Amino acid sequence: MPDGQPIDMPVPGQIRGRDTATGAGGWSRTRDRVETYFDKTATRTWERLTSDAPVSRIRETVRRGRDEMRAQMLSRLPDDLRGARVLDAGCGAGQMAAELAARGADVVAVDISPSLVEIAAARLPEGLPGKVRFLSGDMLSEGLGGFDHVLAMDSLIYYDRHDIARALDTLGRRTGGNIVFTVAPRTPLLMTMWRVGQLFPRADRSPTMIPHAPAALHKALLRAEAPGRLSALERVTSGFYISQAMELAI
Repeated sequence: MPDGQPIDMPVPGQIRGRDTATGAGGWSRTRDRVETYFDKTATRTWERLTSDAPVSRIRETVRRGRDEMRAQMLSRLPDDLRGARVLDAGCGAGQMAAELAARGADVVAVDISPSLVEIAAARLPEGLPGKVRFLSGDMLSEGLGGFDHVLAMDSLIYYDRHDIARALDTLGRRTGGNIVFTVAPRTPLLMTMWRVGQLFPRADRSPTMIPHAPAALHKALLRAEAPGRLSALERVTSGFYISQAMELAI
């Protein structure tokens, strides 16, 4: 199969790891709610949002915000990723994975939603310098192996700080470079926008995001004895999209 093409997509749960990285099964409960939303409720919404198809003005701001955040996260990695193994943790419709492969990376792109993984695999351009292996399942699975870099864009925003810290600990011990991820920032503006968001059709509402302050995440990482040094990057605000980029340098 030519470089840049999907290799395989296991059935849901095939690479789902044990909950040893997150105490009391909190990770698995949230993960399962997220899977239900993205794989059953909002697949078509996200397929359209991540395409060039026309969307509402509100969703257009979300699209622009996600594009800006993706660019910021990619800027934390080398332009030349030949020989590097990169995890796209929560790959969604595959935009990040395609850009990583365009830099020559060996990409493992995993998402909890098999439907989104299928969309991502179908959209992947041919002839990319790198290659992408698409998988459906848990981003923390030990079976995924080790990585030089990990990107997790908006895939940790539904978890509490303790689950995030343990997830970063799990990934950090298998990562040689850095982990770049996003969280929902704790801001009055975001809380107000969530209330306005109740106007959206119920079927389109995502699971509840949990806002985090960098200082609280730092303390949670210390308690989890996670490796690396945490730093806050830039916050992206675009209409209904507000997200804080973070980096854990290993």
